[in-house]
Amino acid sequence: MRSIRAAAVGAVTLSLALAASACGGGSSTGGGSNDSPKTLTYWASNQGASIEADKKVLQPELDKFEKRYGIKVKLEVVPWSDLLNRILTATTSGQGPDVLNIGNTWSASLQATGALLPWDARNFDRIGGKDRFVDSALGSTGAEGEDPAAVPLYSMAYALYYNKQIFADAGITQPPATWDELVADGKRIQAKGKQVLGAEGSNVSENIHHVFVFAKQHGADFFTADGKPDFTDERAVAAVKQYVDLMAKDKVIPQGNAEYAQNQSVSDFAKGRTAMLLWQSASANLKSQGMSEDAYGIAPVPVRSGTPGAGTQVNSMVAGINLAVFKNTHNLDGATKFVKFMTSDEEQEILNKAYSSIPPVKNAQSDAAFNTPANAALKNTLATSAAALPQVADESQFETTVGTAVKELFADAAAGRAVTTESVKAKLLKAQQQMPAK
Repeated sequence: MRSIRAAAVGAVTLSLALAASACGGGSSTGGGSNDSPKTLTYWASNQGASIEADKKVLQPELDKFEKRYGIKVKLEVVPWSDLLNRILTATTSGQGPDVLNIGNTWSASLQATGALLPWDARNFDRIGGKDRFVDSALGSTGAEGEDPAAVPLYSMAYALYYNKQIFADAGITQPPATWDELVADGKRIQAKGKQVLGAEGSNVSENIHHVFVFAKQHGADFFTADGKPDFTDERAVAAVKQYVDLMAKDKVIPQGNAEYAQNQSVSDFAKGRTAMLLWQSASANLKSQGMSEDAYGIAPVPVRSGTPGAGTQVNSMVAGINLAVFKNTHNLDGATKFVKFMTSDEEQEILNKAYSSIPPVKNAQSDAAFNTPANAALKNTLATSAAALPQVADESQFETTVGTAVKELFADAAAGRAVTTESVKAKLLKAQQQMPAK
């Protein structure tokens, strides 16, 4: 899932959507048909530097699909700030697209509306089989034990991007592997007059992704095994405090970043203002802002100790975009053909190259473009040290409530107010109380 995602109002809208669909409203009860076999509507998420850039990437492929199958695809690229609410409105009204992109962390929440086509064995067979896809990507397609609500389209992982020249000027010979090393390196970087680490303190989803990784490193999950919120577990509290302390205590995240929410940290890094950046598959974004690939290195996100790996050594959430079909589509066969086309080896290579992401389709990963040092680091992270966000129906509310709590804690840090274990726990308790009652 990209990092300029849904606005905070998504949680409120989602609650309404779930309530409506539970009563049999919208498309949750609808069945697909083939009443309009010559057309499809497709809502694509904004993956590139702009909506126009996405159209330039996607339209030639959609033209190729039309030539092959005789089906016209009407494309709309939807900004991340609007996408979730647009989807939720469509789940209740039944007036949505045939095919759409969704952030993979929304899969279980949208699955709970009943509006999306389940990808059972029969449907997977129609697009070449489930075993074509990487296991880690399939892990973010819906609730465990249920047929997936979507099919993986683009895979991404977080990495540490570092400015080679700033590191050299500070006498740093290799990127930090642990958070203690990052803080120590930060002092040397600041001594040379540079900012250390960029962050998006007001970006709710970005906050969630980072505190989720910190929580996994502390051995916490934010939810119990049966899916109930557990935000005040002492390990979760410690994880959130450690992340916010990068600004509040360690001073490696600039205080001004508490207000960042629209990729400003990426721009700071691209312009050489900041030495390091934690971001998902950032190469295309940095290139679009004029930063040469030779100017930066890519390393795994730091862990608490040692090297990234399974369990508490998790250093990324499984980021990515999934492709879903509305259950009440009027071109069910065409929508299935479109999913098959977009997840074909050929299209996976084309599209993931354009977005500097990793194909979730195994065969497509063999292309040399996905085996550069940069992409190799992302692939290795996804294969060995990434974890899926909780695949529970309340995941979107979790993103909003806890992400907002972290935003407020960053605001406290920027204003010079103390960030203590008690204040962190109080914010997380408030977030937990805002979750739907069980």
